[in-house]
Amino acid sequence: MKTQERINELIESLELLPHPEGGFYKETYRSFETIDGEQSLMTSILFLLTSDNASNFHRIQSDEHWYFHEGSPLTVHVIGDNGHEKRMLGLDFAKGQQPYQLVHKQEIFGSEVHEPSGYALVSCAVAPGFMFRDFELFSREALMEMYPQHEEIICRLTAQ
Repeated sequence: MKTQERINELIESLELLPHPEGGFYKETYRSFETIDGEQSLMTSILFLLTSDNASNFHRIQSDEHWYFHEGSPLTVHVIGDNGHEKRMLGLDFAKGQQPYQLVHKQEIFGSEVHEPSGYALVSCAVAPGFMFRDFELFSREALMEMYPQHEEIICRLTAQ
């Protein structure tokens, strides 16, 4: 099966929707238990990124654990006062990839697939649970003001 056919199959069979940060997703779990009567203890999504559809830089107020399922390896890019960190997600351990990666709450991060015409299917578990009110998508201008030394990756993972 060709890559684009597989991407289309995953979007259709998993009923994935476009995500505001890029890529496609579907919430697969939201715990009934809550912290404050509103925020779930944990949520989980399926998340599909393609080489043409990266996850733009954003920040949430909870820890997010990423789990690799299939496709091409991807990099979770984290930028902040400590520089630019690349967290590799995939199954080629000799190349520094791991089947899971953790993004800590309040870290600014985005992700991209490495291979041209590639894709990556992952799951993301967020605890305390994800809430769109805690989701902050960054503009290129805002990140360039904060971290001008990371211009190349900021330009790749932000909308103009």
